[in-house]
Amino acid sequence: MEVLELGKVFINVFQNTGLVNFTLLNVVMIGLCFLLIFLGIVKGFEPLLLIPIGFGGILANIPVAGIVEPGGFLWYIYNVGIKTGVFPLLIFMGIGAMTDFGPLIANPRLALLGAAAQFGIFTTLIGAITIPGMGFSLKQAASIGIIGGADGPTAIFVTSKLAPELLGAIAVAAYSYMALVPIIQPPIMRFLTSRKERKIKMTQLRHVSKTEKILFSLVVLILCAILLPAATPLIGALMFGNLINECGRTDRLAETAKNSLINTVTIFLGLAVGSKLQASEFLTIQTIGILLLGLVAFSIGTIAGLFMAKLMNKFSKRKINPLIGAAGVSAVPMAARVVNKVGLEEDPHNFLIMHAMGPNVSGVIGSAVAAGVLLAYFA
Repeated sequence: MEVLELGKVFINVFQNTGLVNFTLLNVVMIGLCFLLIFLGIVKGFEPLLLIPIGFGGILANIPVAGIVEPGGFLWYIYNVGIKTGVFPLLIFMGIGAMTDFGPLIANPRLALLGAAAQFGIFTTLIGAITIPGMGFSLKQAASIGIIGGADGPTAIFVTSKLAPELLGAIAVAAYSYMALVPIIQPPIMRFLTSRKERKIKMTQLRHVSKTEKILFSLVVLILCAILLPAATPLIGALMFGNLINECGRTDRLAETAKNSLINTVTIFLGLAVGSKLQASEFLTIQTIGILLLGLVAFSIGTIAGLFMAKLMNKFSKRKINPLIGAAGVSAVPMAARVVNKVGLEEDPHNFLIMHAMGPNVSGVIGSAVAAGVLLAYFA
């Protein structure tokens, strides 16, 4: 009798091992998560996010562990930080503390380039609901379109409100394309601009005072509150972070926001996103559609920024190097660095980094405004 009972114990233990409960889809998904970690460690593609996302995805695909079930480790992180929208807002606060809006204030017309780059969001939204066979709802299409802003926190914030069931695919797509900016953008930039255009030198930016930077944060917040309240959480967090950095009286808060706070939240954000990479939810035809549509959205945003710069040159005496239009997407500061690199390839003395930061930080604001528009209409 005791031998029989002991046998039952061994059988129960064996039935609850991963060896028995792993499915082929779990194995495939864990392999993809290892790929994310590989890209982060070996290739250096957004390692601060791809590594936590990949590791969280591995944990989420371990059967029987209960990590993503109610009461589980990742379940708490997701519900506290992502479902409530807190993590993306804290990330935006840190981004604000690290961002210098001086180049945009010195040349305000560059805001048009950041606005043009958001064109990819709305064209992809339309495409997502018209592609046959995908069956995306308006809310899901809006969440997919936001990938075109190349802003991971914004994409997560919008998706958590409109289509949480797509969070894993959209977050991975958004951060993957942010990481692949140095690969995706340069061919588009070279194809759509001439060598003559890429060699255009822009005049040096004027000095922007601390007072102007402080007023900029407050004025943008007030305008947002008046014109588009739905965007206030994102814009408010961004401008608060910038204000505590620029005012000169809260250095300790600014240092916390752009170092320990954003780093801590990034760890939990990545793990929480990874928790949505369960094989049953991620390995679907819809996920493939999201990845492809995200690439289209990002590419259209880049193209729109380039064409807007060309259009502005038709009506302006002070020429703009069209390359900086590609920095209108919200991948700060990587897009601006890529613009500078492509410009230096044509002329090693033509430094575009500061000029590109204008549309780049404008793109951050633009993606937040676009998110506000989507939330106002679809939430």
